[in-house]
Amino acid sequence: MTEANLTAKIHSAMADIPADEWDSLLAPGQPHLKHSFLNIAETSGSVSNETGWQPCHITLRQNGRLVGAMPLYQKSHSWGEFIFDWSWAQAYQRAGLPYYPKLVSASPFTPATSQKLLLASDAGIGIQDALLQVAIGFAKEHRFSSLHLQFLPEDERTMASNSGLLMRKDCQFHWFNRDYQDFGDFLATFSSKKRKNVNRERRRVREAGIEHRIVHGDSLTETNMRDAWRLCSYTFFARGHDPYLNLDFFLALMQQPDSPLVVVLAERAGAPVAAAILLRGEDVLLGRYWGSEKDYHSLHFETCYYQGIDYCIAEGIQRYEPGTQGEHKIARGFVPTETGSAHWLAEPAFADAIADYLSREAEGVDAYMEGVTQHVPYRQDDGDPAA
Repeated sequence: MTEANLTAKIHSAMADIPADEWDSLLAPGQPHLKHSFLNIAETSGSVSNETGWQPCHITLRQNGRLVGAMPLYQKSHSWGEFIFDWSWAQAYQRAGLPYYPKLVSASPFTPATSQKLLLASDAGIGIQDALLQVAIGFAKEHRFSSLHLQFLPEDERTMASNSGLLMRKDCQFHWFNRDYQDFGDFLATFSSKKRKNVNRERRRVREAGIEHRIVHGDSLTETNMRDAWRLCSYTFFARGHDPYLNLDFFLALMQQPDSPLVVVLAERAGAPVAAAILLRGEDVLLGRYWGSEKDYHSLHFETCYYQGIDYCIAEGIQRYEPGTQGEHKIARGFVPTETGSAHWLAEPAFADAIADYLSREAEGVDAYMEGVTQHVPYRQDDGDPAA
């Protein structure tokens, strides 16, 4: 496909873009990037100008056919992105320059690697470059301070770097399925001490009288969803703000055909006491939210990590991404995994300063990943857990 006769358009709502056309551009395994997910985020009010996420999605058409798209938002803050640029905003403020509004290409509130430069199956890299140039042109026209493409897959990181964007390296902790037959088979790859620690944590949850059950999207009831959202809300309230995604979002997503929702409910004497809300893709499980009504020993590890691993093994899912941060995940079988984002800044002086900062930061991330890799629980003779 050539890049001639392209027509770009900025959309103020996902509802303006036909769902089947948008989804036709998606690679498998990205439930948080599907039209239904992004559209419900908007129609529920979780994503809006009022919450600081104003949609301005880009589409590219060639002779009327959708060949490229980019999820894009005008942001008035940096909450809910998980790529931390607060220090950049403070530097702008000290210089007397506005950092907000800025443009962010992301799946709101979901720190998981996924496409941002969506392409038709027969489109070439020229469409990616065209999307990027439209976004930068839009930023310049409306005097946005910057453009940020969050959690990019490797091919898009390469393309963005070749286009001159600043690259930022980060680290998450992911679990990889090595065709385990069951949880015991997985634990058999641990050193003896680490294996005993996991078994002890699981036993403490059972001894507290807590049992777990996992409910898929097509089996979820409204009561299940309300209980899970209420419990997960406690985590947000403890940090001083409301949940990013409101109850209406989850109730609507629950009702979608092939809903990606997977809810882990922890129950004591038949009453829910903790929950984790997950998203399932074709070959990936994404951890999103967790909460508990009170502090039970090891319940967080069981609900968020061990239950998810158990589920992946039973379902043959190859990767589990439980979210950002958390070195405590290492002892539970998650390994350091590189992630990355790309950034364009309108002010050349700031771009130069941040480029220098990112270079030094990347060296620190590399050293950090090398260091924490020494603490994974797997036996040294058992190979690479990410292989």
